[in-house]
Amino acid sequence: MGENILTTEKVYVPVIVIFMEDGTVIPRAIVWEDRVIYEIDKVIDQRRCASLKAGGVGIRFTIMVCGHKRYLYYEENGKWFLEVEKRKR
Repeated sequence: MGENILTTEKVYVPVIVIFMEDGTVIPRAIVWEDRVIYEIDKVIDQRRCASLKAGGVGIRFTIMVCGHKRYLYYEENGKWFLEVEKRKR
């Protein structure tokens, strides 16, 4: 019988952001696959980093959403993605 295997996938999402006059980018909310908007409670950290779990590179924002810590990436191509854990059967 098959086992449930937990994998991390790259999921592209629309993000509502504020672009400051000095070029700083502040993500404010994520629009999920079902078009529900989730407000970002807090940006904990921001750094250039690779996603070793899902693949890709860019600016990694460590954020809090609904009390959960997540990694949100802004790629150089202008796309945003989340690392999302999913079960494979």
